[in-house]
Amino acid sequence: MTQAQQIGGPFPVQDTMNVRRKPGIWSRLRRYPIVAITLLSIIVFTGVFAPLLINVLGLAQPTHNDLINTLAPPVGFGGTWEHPLGTDELGRDTASRLISGARISLLVGIAVVLGAGAIGTALALLSGYFGGWIDIIISRVTEVFIAVPFLLVAIAIRGAVGASTKNLVLLLIFLSWAGYARVLRSEVLKLKQLEYIKLARVAGCSHARILFRHLLPNIINPLVILASLQLGATIVIEASLSFLGLGVPPPQASWGGMLASGKNYIGVQNSQVIVPGVAIFVTVLAINLLGDWLRVRLDPRFRQL
Repeated sequence: MTQAQQIGGPFPVQDTMNVRRKPGIWSRLRRYPIVAITLLSIIVFTGVFAPLLINVLGLAQPTHNDLINTLAPPVGFGGTWEHPLGTDELGRDTASRLISGARISLLVGIAVVLGAGAIGTALALLSGYFGGWIDIIISRVTEVFIAVPFLLVAIAIRGAVGASTKNLVLLLIFLSWAGYARVLRSEVLKLKQLEYIKLARVAGCSHARILFRHLLPNIINPLVILASLQLGATIVIEASLSFLGLGVPPPQASWGGMLASGKNYIGVQNSQVIVPGVAIFVTVLAINLLGDWLRVRLDPRFRQL
């Protein structure tokens, strides 16, 4: 007789260990990244071929002013196909500026991720492998960069160096490398204790060979995961600086700049805020979905989840 029957009769006992929750939308999208890949493919295609796409669609150039058609509504809300997404306060075509802004966002984001990733990886290899005073100096500098408020420092430096796309990229690289260095250093410290690294030292391999032949290939996976997640954050930061007037200088189109100019007319034509806002949201969402999928696929700690 079971314990349940002794107490007073049979009780239905549910085995909670075998009950699995139904996966949510985010889990499904993370497991099947076809949505994220499709969205990113469209955005990348739009950014790469922005000038050609603007001409093929017959749109006005992003910097062309049409003062007769200022704040025109999009198609379906009283607008015409001449300006399918309407125009801004200077009569500039919103669709062409949206396409051109995709090019700027991707250019800045990818350049910053590549530059900061290269610097952070190099410093992580040096710090984790050699240790000693090299590790102490690099670690302390890294902690300082991580501790400072990113956006406030970016605003202060940006105001001092002036507005240009080149300065923006260099500034974001200067402020972004510390995250890579900190994460990858811990990976190098773990790898350095493995037997094959010790054997390589005993065999007389040079430091350069150990760093670039044995250590670097084994931190590629966490580097790719970190870079994919940082790309979305960089696009948001670029849009934030442009919104504050410290990003991509006008009249060059940028999504943050479109938000900044559109907010003054949100009561008249709210599409000028909605369109670039949706573009930023969809782009960052797709990048984060792909980054989460890469983390699950490449990080052994998540493969069993």
